[in-house]
Amino acid sequence: MTGTMTLLESRYRTALRLLPAYYRREREEEMVETYLWDVDQDTQDQSRPTLGEVASIAALAVRTRLGTAASPRRYALFGASVRQFAVFALLLQAASALVDRVLELTWGSTHGSAQWDLFLTRFNGRGPGNSVPVAVLEWTLPLLWTVAYFALLRDRRRLAGAAATVAALPELWVFVAPFVTDAYPPDLPYATANGLLAWLTVLALYAAHHRDAPPAALPAGTPGLAYLAACVVMGASQTVLPLATDSVWAPSTAVLLAGLAWLARRPRTPDTAFALAALGALLLALRVTTLYHWYDVLPAVARFGSVGQAAGLFLLTAALTAVAARSVRERAGRP
Repeated sequence: MTGTMTLLESRYRTALRLLPAYYRREREEEMVETYLWDVDQDTQDQSRPTLGEVASIAALAVRTRLGTAASPRRYALFGASVRQFAVFALLLQAASALVDRVLELTWGSTHGSAQWDLFLTRFNGRGPGNSVPVAVLEWTLPLLWTVAYFALLRDRRRLAGAAATVAALPELWVFVAPFVTDAYPPDLPYATANGLLAWLTVLALYAAHHRDAPPAALPAGTPGLAYLAACVVMGASQTVLPLATDSVWAPSTAVLLAGLAWLARRPRTPDTAFALAALGALLLALRVTTLYHWYDVLPAVARFGSVGQAAGLFLLTAALTAVAARSVRERAGRP
């Protein structure tokens, strides 16, 4: 390389500023030399990085910021927290999808022909936007959250990403359907919060469980036992208090119990706390949207339960964040 920086070199260095400072200190010169290796000196002032090169730098920037244990402490903690969030969010949505469908089938098949006919109405092709193939896909695709969960914990990351992406598609369809069918527009705040939960899970899965990341793991128990426990908790929460339940009730109950269990255990790792706090915040947003739009029409017991859940999620999220932050400060103060 010459002493005078060419325009192309300057552009590469600008793109490399996407990378965290610690990584640039170690690798920037080597990367610039590699990019300029086979580019003629006379053409460097008329050239620029390709779109593919910039995209690869951006992807590397994500991977290095979602670091592993060998990364600087803050990047390692951030990466571990996002990886745990992806695992917990997959588990939550996998168990929720299965329990909802099992209970729906059980209720429809055991409470007379009227209830069974009501269950089948979503698949009969009648009503606004009611397409049989779409209805079948909306009912079945979320079951792929279970595939994504077990695939990730078996370190089959591509399968996990593909399954999670397909499982999340119904959360996009609710926004698209009114434009391409005669379906009613969705309740926008609720649909947005629900979509955020699904697609942030997919994003965290792809971004944090990259090829350099360690295999996914649960902080306690086996994947199967955790899945069974989540299903039991969610199913019980809906059958014990059927008048208080809605689509947010069972997942919120599961996160509240998981958060309280984590606060009671030792040792308490900050990455798990931050992951549970993020999940709690998303469910709090969902709970608030249900209260905002349907509070006046809810039965008294459901109203009381929803408000109590919202308060519990808020306090739990705050407590998890505070405890995790204190743990980070204590670890930073150690020699």
